[in-house]
Amino acid sequence: MKKINYEEAVKQLEDIVAKMEDGEMDLESMTTQLKKAQELVKLCKDRLTQTDKDIQALLKKE
Repeated sequence: MKKINYEEAVKQLEDIVAKMEDGEMDLESMTTQLKKAQELVKLCKDRLTQTDKDIQALLKKE
């Protein structure tokens, strides 16, 4: 997966969920999109974790 920012990852996740909810995917597409969603969730989680660490480090400096 190419480098994308947090906001783009969330948007892609929202699009995947909307398509699933609307029944727009066949089983094969759903499997592919679920794998992509897993990667996007991990990316978001990692970015949030890193941001939290950065904020905590900044707060300790004060």
